[in-house]
Amino acid sequence: MSYTVPPTRTAAVVRQLRNEIVTGELPPGTLVKDAELAARLGVSITPVREAIAQLSVEGLIDIAPNRTRHVTKVTQKNALELIDVMSVLACAGFEWGVENLTATHLDLMRQRQREFVEGLRAGNVLAAGAAGADFSTIVILASGNRELQSMVDLVVARTLRILAMGADSDLWQTWITGHEEVLALLEHGENQAAVARYKQIYVDFRVKVERELLGE
Repeated sequence: MSYTVPPTRTAAVVRQLRNEIVTGELPPGTLVKDAELAARLGVSITPVREAIAQLSVEGLIDIAPNRTRHVTKVTQKNALELIDVMSVLACAGFEWGVENLTATHLDLMRQRQREFVEGLRAGNVLAAGAAGADFSTIVILASGNRELQSMVDLVVARTLRILAMGADSDLWQTWITGHEEVLALLEHGENQAAVARYKQIYVDFRVKVERELLGE
């Protein structure tokens, strides 16, 4: 994920709407109207329609047969399925990339981890989510498989939106602790143990999410 300025109006609208959906500003089931969005965002209808089409591909907006659009509704089933898919993709990329990591990579991962924690402390979920995702991105890109990273980015965005995790959510702690322990293992050259610990993050996260969705 990046903080760079989007190159087009469509990309800017995509980023804005995605952020509003991820943070819950546009709740599940919200009716999405082209003209209203265009007026609010100060753009023409065309980039709004293109953005809606993109977010539909990402699974954030549902387009009905009658062409009405709504922010995708949440179910326990699709939340857990997304976590399962994210786990398979991210863990594969992590395992493929871990042997290619250098000291520079580890320094970047430590920096992203600090930004992740600081973002949560400041209540900035979007910044924290981006930094947390970048922690894994560094390893996945080290595998050389950019197509895999593109798929991981899509699933991460959808998962964050579905869970709408606030900065104070207990769910973040699973990632904070897991990242710290993964880093410690990598810094000691224990790559395979780091891969195993990384995989365990997803197992623990899924259990916590399932309990939260069930209200336990």
